[in-house]
Amino acid sequence: MSRIILINILRFTALLFLQVFLLKNVTLYNISTPYLYILFILLLPFETPNWLLFALAFTIGLTIDAFYDTPGLHAASCVVLAFVRILFISITVQKEGFDHEPEPTLSMMGVRWFFTYALVLTLVHHFFLFNLEVFRFSEIPYTLGRFVLSSIFTVFLMLLTGFLFFRRKERK
Repeated sequence: MSRIILINILRFTALLFLQVFLLKNVTLYNISTPYLYILFILLLPFETPNWLLFALAFTIGLTIDAFYDTPGLHAASCVVLAFVRILFISITVQKEGFDHEPEPTLSMMGVRWFFTYALVLTLVHHFFLFNLEVFRFSEIPYTLGRFVLSSIFTVFLMLLTGFLFFRRKERK
């Protein structure tokens, strides 16, 4: 159990620093911005209690808000992401599968499941983030473009990260 906690602390720190010091300055044509830090929430173990999941999501969102000068936008979007994560996992993963797949990584769950998982949750997070940020009907086309392109960019980076740390797993 302490190994899982240590891995998640390192993952939190690494993704936070990567987001704040590198990805904050990466944009494509001022429309698409990757938010790879949400990978921390996505990769938390299945057995993480809901209260801890919401607390960690709020904490990483609030930390990103402090560096991005966006009071509460990332925190609110991360809490919504945590809620949808609970729903998605309860629908797609059997309870008895937790013994064999302790966390929802690419190597544990497979490429198709992880891609669907990352895409759905990223779309939800980005939808709430960009709509809370703009909050105007006149900006709908621009917001929609940012939402779609940033989601594609983020999921691409998630898959790239997943394949970099991919470990072969024998399926039972």
